[in-house]
Amino acid sequence: MHEILLYALPVFLVCMAVEWAWGRRRGHDTYGLADTLSSLSQGLLSQAVAIVTPLFQIGLYAALHARFALLPATLWQGALSWALAVVLYDFCDYWLHRTSHESALFWAAHAVHHQSEHFNLSTALRQESLYAVMGWPFFIPMALLGVPTEHYALAGSVVLLYQFWIHTEHIGRLGWLDRVLSTPSNHRVHHAVNPGYLDRNYGAIFVVWDRLFGSFAEEGEACVYGTVRPLASWNPLWGVGQFYAELLRRMGATPRWRDKLRVLYKSPGWMPPGAVLPLPSTEARLAQARFDPPAPGWARLAAIAAFLALALGCAAWWWLADDLGSGTNLAATVALVLGLWGVGALLSRPARPAA
Repeated sequence: MHEILLYALPVFLVCMAVEWAWGRRRGHDTYGLADTLSSLSQGLLSQAVAIVTPLFQIGLYAALHARFALLPATLWQGALSWALAVVLYDFCDYWLHRTSHESALFWAAHAVHHQSEHFNLSTALRQESLYAVMGWPFFIPMALLGVPTEHYALAGSVVLLYQFWIHTEHIGRLGWLDRVLSTPSNHRVHHAVNPGYLDRNYGAIFVVWDRLFGSFAEEGEACVYGTVRPLASWNPLWGVGQFYAELLRRMGATPRWRDKLRVLYKSPGWMPPGAVLPLPSTEARLAQARFDPPAPGWARLAAIAAFLALALGCAAWWWLADDLGSGTNLAATVALVLGLWGVGALLSRPARPAA
């Protein structure tokens, strides 16, 4: 997967530049420097985690397919079989995605993708580091149906790459396509914290699943993006760990083991009986200003330079990753984490008050 991203990345960057320039020209710039670097940092981090967790990315699926496939490989030949694999993957991904919004432990892994308070093509690259590690069981039906491992891997790449273009505010309604596919309009709803939009439009390619299973909402009022409890930080490690920390707080606030366990599988907004912890309000969230504290100019320039150096280093690493040992890849991941933490620290530097 990381090799495919290496080829796709220049296209992504050009598209982001075009979107930024178009937004500036139209007086509707949807980008913020710190937010964009934060989103791209999470993208680099997610790929690093994918490299050091091949068992969860593809290994478990391959093992299950080899041992438990119920249908012969001869049924999975020809172009139609590849298209069917994409549809099956998208269907399984719908249920993973829906569970990730309805179960707190899965939301903790998925929340990273929703933390940006902007909505642009860089948001698409704000990928979750632990999502695939937790989500692999949802694709077991594909292995049981005999979908070959290479079909599964390519289908996952197609579904992921498709979602890039739907993260934009500059493409409006698309008529009948909005009723069938996940489009920018449908996906804006998914990323919004407006009460009527929460937990809607899970489909990655096909929004038909949402219409069939009652999770569809049409875009109407203007969207407010982010999470109900804002991240309010440029620290990438806190971005990954924020909701896990919240779950630990809730578990510690109740003495009953039954309730401690329920915290993990109940909805992300569920609070144990008797726990006195503040819950965020969606109404208050809509009125809250976007998090964008000013950093001094030198810190912003240093953050850009540091991020570019890390990104170039990652490109070289990803190209060689399959030939490197697990220890070397793990060391590279640790170095990347430290570097991205440094980028976040630079963006968090307070600006000096005016004299």
